Amino acid sequence: MSTTAPIAGVEGVAGVGVGPGASAPGTTASGPRATRKRAVRPDGTPRWAELAARATVWTTVPSGLWRLALGVGIPVGFSGELAAVFEDNTPGWGTAYLVALSGLAEFVAFLTLGLVRPWGEVVPSWIPLIGGRTVRPLAAIVPATIGSAVLTYVGLSSLFGGWADQLSDPEAPQGLAAVVMTLCYLPLVAWGPLVAAVTFAYARRTLGRSR
Repeated sequence: MSTTAPIAGVEGVAGVGVGPGASAPGTTASGPRATRKRAVRPDGTPRWAELAARATVWTTVPSGLWRLALGVGIPVGFSGELAAVFEDNTPGWGTAYLVALSGLAEFVAFLTLGLVRPWGEVVPSWIPLIGGRTVRPLAAIVPATIGSAVLTYVGLSSLFGGWADQLSDPEAPQGLAAVVMTLCYLPLVAWGPLVAAVTFAYARRTLGRSR
């Protein structure tokens, strides 16, 4: 049996670049550069900022669901006069208020995605009058910074004393109901810091381009 064919085959493979340090066709390179490509999107948005923006949207969901339960008349643990007030107004105008409040919170949290999406840099074309215009970085950075500062302050104030004071009211939810309520509102503590982190990434990316 001739050995020239296998040798020729090996040399042919080597000729197309398969060898030490080379990648075969169809495979992807690995190493620091590939890791960086996975960690940063083509527009310069870090992977962690994308994840933080998505997490921001979810921070308002548990408390929103809790308010919706209260709005449709599901007992959530209030007693005495507070329970009577909710029973008289839910379902009713109280329901509309709680739905609107939950919707507003979710909408504001959703806006954080604009800091990691193209519509945070260019206004979508379907918006009348301003569609297609470039968003000035500071027009997004300033309100996002102020919002994150306010949310962080409110969250930390609740975490260190404010929430305990509310639950100390004898008509507030107690026992298991208090635990459920606390767990639903606890994610809001992360809302402000997450917005601050995403805003920092947005500012670093967009202000760097404008120089």
